Amino acid sequence: MKINKVLLVDDEPFLLEVMQKIIRQWGYQLSTASNGKEALEKINNNKPDVVILDYMMPVMDGIATLEEIRKSDKELPVIIFSAYYPDERELEGIKKLGVSKFLIKLDAYADSRNTLKKALEELASK
Repeated sequence: MKINKVLLVDDEPFLLEVMQKIIRQWGYQLSTASNGKEALEKINNNKPDVVILDYMMPVMDGIATLEEIRKSDKELPVIIFSAYYPDERELEGIKKLGVSKFLIKLDAYADSRNTLKKALEELASK
């Protein structure tokens, strides 16, 4: 699978700004959204190859966004990248929605960015 276009969805402006620079340095075309509703519009207008989605957001959280994505696209790879770790019941629900990876972000500068890069590379090698 070739990954070129990435959509990063997060409600934290600082994280979006920092991760935007990092992901672009990795060589991906990047667009961003600050909530699930905006993400769905961007997916419909210019489908990305992968979506990196925050779990906890106002307007429409990550799970509601993922549910909407799955209504029209069962195959679009989605990586949940969140500071919040769900309990077992929530995690099962996420898996049923076909999430590609669930990654914990510590902050924009932590090792979590390396984990994210590895997840993108792994998806690209499929």
